[in-house]
Amino acid sequence: MDSIPEGPYPRNILAGQLRRDFVVLPDGQICLDVPGGNLLYAAAGLAVWESSPPPGLVARVGEDYPQEWLANFSVHGFDVRGIQVLDQPVDLRSFYAYQDPTQRVEEDPMGYFSSLGQPFPKALLGYQADSAKPDSRTRLSLTSLRQVDLIPEYLEATAAHICPLDYLTHSLLPAILRQAGFTFITLDPPAGYMNPSFREDVASIITGLNAFLPSEEEVRSLFHGRSTDLLEMAETLASYGCEIIVIKRGVRGQLLYDSATRKHYEVPAYDVESVDPTGVGDAFCGGFLAGYRRTFDPVQAAIHGNISASLVMEGQGPFFALDSLPSLAQARLEALSQTVREM
Repeated sequence: MDSIPEGPYPRNILAGQLRRDFVVLPDGQICLDVPGGNLLYAAAGLAVWESSPPPGLVARVGEDYPQEWLANFSVHGFDVRGIQVLDQPVDLRSFYAYQDPTQRVEEDPMGYFSSLGQPFPKALLGYQADSAKPDSRTRLSLTSLRQVDLIPEYLEATAAHICPLDYLTHSLLPAILRQAGFTFITLDPPAGYMNPSFREDVASIITGLNAFLPSEEEVRSLFHGRSTDLLEMAETLASYGCEIIVIKRGVRGQLLYDSATRKHYEVPAYDVESVDPTGVGDAFCGGFLAGYRRTFDPVQAAIHGNISASLVMEGQGPFFALDSLPSLAQARLEALSQTVREM
């Protein structure tokens, strides 16, 4: 972005998607056309622990994406020089309606607003959910990241988290980052390729990662018909050539497998009131990256991610957590550390 001054090189970069969110919160509050996307939540999760130098954001948006939002991201302490604005519009709308903190609807927003007795937002006309579409092995989308999207300033960083994107982006970026000298790379897969037909492809993506951070639903989908044992699944994923496997389990916390010690751990979720569950898994991933860079300990990294997720969950949107006092995050970290269990 031309309006952002050339600042210090980021230590950490995050690659993902920016979205325009339309959300019905668990308490019925409606938030229309607000900043969202896995990239923002992951960056917030990291910034809870490490806000300087600002994390570098890598994404593609259309010419219709609000420019004032990008400026606001910079005000909140994110480096947006890596956000590419295309010379065409791109539909980045997402609709989420939470029936409770653990269940959400993404389909048929018109029917949902009608059931609430609320007028349908004109800004959602023509919306089509794409969360259920399988990934393509051959076709790039407008928001697929390319090598050219990694600006030279960002290649001076040493750690990266890759948010859920498409298969082709995930098959490309880790190798580019390793070649550039990155020493710690984490990746969170999308549902689009976490299925048995992509199992061998997933193995090639995992090879060489430092940490692979799928959800329980994604792992069970990938191993459908082959295994139902999460611990066995984690070990199999690690055998593809990855140091750390973390299976995110929502309100049940995380399962962690450290291939170096061959130990499994269970990290319970830090218990808070859930105001907005959007992006909680992404915030975990950002916090995990920051925690590992602080401690070089996979378990402590997971605890850091867990606390980032708890802070995001307590308010609406990705920036709520950034207003919390560092002492609060630290106190939660110390309390949760006492509850981790080796399995």
